[in-house]
Amino acid sequence: FFFKQKTAYEIPKRDWSSDVCSSDLRNRTDGSPRRMILLLVAAIFVVLILFSMPIVFALGVSGVIGLWAGGYDMQVLSSSMVSGSQSWVLLAIPAFVFAGALMEKCGMSHALVDFARALVGWVRGGLGMSVIVVAYFFSDICGSKMAEVSALGSTLMPPLTKAGYKRQDSASLIAAGTAMGMLVPPAIFMIVIAQVTNTSPVALFIGGFIPAATIMVCLMVLVWFRARKYDWPVDSAPDLGLIFTTARRAAVPLVIPIVILGGFFLGVFTATEAGAVVAGYAFVAARFYYKNVSFQQMARIAYDSAILTASVVFLLAVASVFQYLMGVSGVPKMLAEVLAPLESAHWLFLAATALITMMFGMVLEGLPAAVVLIPVVFPIAEKMGIDPIHFNIVQTAAVGIGLFLPPMGVGLLMALRFANLTVGQHWRTYLPYIAALLIGLMLIILLPELTLYLPKKAGLIK
Repeated sequence: FFFKQKTAYEIPKRDWSSDVCSSDLRNRTDGSPRRMILLLVAAIFVVLILFSMPIVFALGVSGVIGLWAGGYDMQVLSSSMVSGSQSWVLLAIPAFVFAGALMEKCGMSHALVDFARALVGWVRGGLGMSVIVVAYFFSDICGSKMAEVSALGSTLMPPLTKAGYKRQDSASLIAAGTAMGMLVPPAIFMIVIAQVTNTSPVALFIGGFIPAATIMVCLMVLVWFRARKYDWPVDSAPDLGLIFTTARRAAVPLVIPIVILGGFFLGVFTATEAGAVVAGYAFVAARFYYKNVSFQQMARIAYDSAILTASVVFLLAVASVFQYLMGVSGVPKMLAEVLAPLESAHWLFLAATALITMMFGMVLEGLPAAVVLIPVVFPIAEKMGIDPIHFNIVQTAAVGIGLFLPPMGVGLLMALRFANLTVGQHWRTYLPYIAALLIGLMLIILLPELTLYLPKKAGLIK
């Protein structure tokens, strides 16, 4: 009863491209004039981006112009924006962002780095492997890719340089590890993609653990080979005592993934409630264990979390206008016809859409890619019989890779800033890391059980 009562207040999404739309909207879906309006909207959006207008405002302005040029009732603007931003699951965003920022402020990343180095530092190239391992751990507590790049860059770049790693490899390790971490919950992108595709965020959270570990193994194999080729040093001697000591210090942040995974498996809380639990845990740890964050600093972190949440919700709201225009212009139907030859080969469809999503993620960043592109291709995947959780995990991995693709992936540019490198100085070294990420992505596409095993065990899907 409790869960039903919470979801009863959600405003259902309206599928503008379905048969339940009004006759007026159905009449508008045919004909080239509607397609021309969509092309006009896309052109305006691109021009505004080229003039450095923030993406969310470029979406809003071009969407309003599209409604006006198409002669649509402007009431659609308000109704679409309200329906696109009303969801209980969005309440998880400020909680996870606050928790991640607070724990990063406490210095939990340093404890995780020490633990990862103790675990794999005895292998040749162990320091490089520890970057990948700590990226997996840290994604569990961070939730924001940019914050993760910042934390890993500031923490790991100096020891990598001191150990003799080239700056190109150091930046590549941080970028590739953070791209992999997109699949490790909690991630804002997972919450947003669950909202725009009307799927379970809990199932997405649980489904991301094994795919992330798959890509992590691919990256660690690459590091193993490069360590032998370039004679990367051993970081530390095997030491069980050091492992136990660092594990004890890292236990505070490592409790979080256990709580999230266990709570979801046992059905103790939803994604929104998990955010509140993690935020509360972060507050207690900061005040009573680390004791190095003041109330004033917490208030500032809470303010920044609220601003980021507002920008995400506003993005979802204005993107709903875009989704409406694409629906009434017949874009889903057109894409379904174009992609029809791939219906018999699900892996080809997933690979093609993942490639498009990577390009969107590189150019538009992660969240705009989710709210603009994925709602269009998701219904096609459903009609083809592709599991929604598998589809969303593949797209999440693709966006993570796209954020760190040259020449303009914003995550990659941030990692290069810490290494004081340009894209031209870095891209050749980065190619093997991109290959490892893509191999991991193809394994996730070809082996759906990597994604679906844990959600099935948790009883979230059949």
